[in-house]
Amino acid sequence: MRMQQFESVEAYLEAQPPAFRKALETLRAQIKAAAPKAEESISYGMPAYKYKGPLVYFGAFKKHCSFFPGSSSILQNEKNLKGFTVAKGTIQFTPEKPLPAALIKRIVKERIKENETRDLIRQSKKSKK
Repeated sequence: MRMQQFESVEAYLEAQPPAFRKALETLRAQIKAAAPKAEESISYGMPAYKYKGPLVYFGAFKKHCSFFPGSSSILQNEKNLKGFTVAKGTIQFTPEKPLPAALIKRIVKERIKENETRDLIRQSKKSKK
């Protein structure tokens, strides 16, 4: 089955059922507030945010929405994710039970720090060459 292609995050959101759209619009606003310098795009067929490398993604599926912060963020926030289904790199939620705003902010800020640290290390290695 071929993945549907979207031109923009707005187009992606418009294609979602109303309840999912509202939940994802809220998540989008929370990500943008926590990472105002992040670049928004579509990657892997879903909304993506990049800041000094991949930051976070989100998407809608048949019975749930997913937030993709990466496995390190899930491990760091394990105790705050009780009640949510988690898998390698993804946190599943529903419109009826969204992720807490404070948790989204914390995770996005952690990911920014991870990417900034990785970028500094990369820059340091380049300058030594």
